[in-house]
Amino acid sequence: MDNSSGVGVLDKAALVLTALEQGPTTLAGLVTATGLARPTAHRLAVALEHHRLVSRDLQGRFVLGPRLTELASAAGEDRLLATAGPVLARLRDITGESAQLYRRQGDMRVCAAAAERPSGLRDTIPVGAQLTMGAGSAAQVLLAWEDPERIQRGLQSSSFSAVALATVRRRGWAQSVAEREPGVASVSAPVRSPSGKVIAAVSVSGPIERLSRQPGRLHAPAVIAAAERLSEVLRRNGGEG
Repeated sequence: MDNSSGVGVLDKAALVLTALEQGPTTLAGLVTATGLARPTAHRLAVALEHHRLVSRDLQGRFVLGPRLTELASAAGEDRLLATAGPVLARLRDITGESAQLYRRQGDMRVCAAAAERPSGLRDTIPVGAQLTMGAGSAAQVLLAWEDPERIQRGLQSSSFSAVALATVRRRGWAQSVAEREPGVASVSAPVRSPSGKVIAAVSVSGPIERLSRQPGRLHAPAVIAAAERLSEVLRRNGGEG
């Protein structure tokens, strides 16, 4: 099948973006994945980085950039985000805690949507905030179902273990207590695309005083139900958003 549009530079840029869809990639990795000459791959990646379509992670590897998320939202076709608002608001009302939706972006996770507890002590995460992939229940969920190589790489700088991720996969949700921030606990569950790939994490978070040191006992069922509602929306629409 000929995937050429007739505009060579755009076709090559599309090859770079498609290669980065699989995760953080070095220049050598881009050359291998795209078949482009090394100078061409570097020139295109740097040019895409200038327009924020490509970014770099903490190790200097190329990753998909924040502009792509902004464009998807602006187009109004991101079904996941469009549906997330009401689902997170209901989750907040059921649990009495702040609720968030996270997506992975390179070696970070980004808060894509949130519903804040209206008053009292709460864990406030602004939409667009970038948090580490090395701590927190949402990070556990976003890493737990990755391929073994990415899991191993992620565990090198994480505060959780391979055993913890195996537990997450077995029970279908994660919890953390004072892992990302002292005094804060959270519970998260995976949102899956129609193909079954984990593409986001739904979370509730708040002070340990309310969530206890076993927050999953309190809120795992509600968080799982919210994540499954979002997954069902994606299945009905036949896409990831």
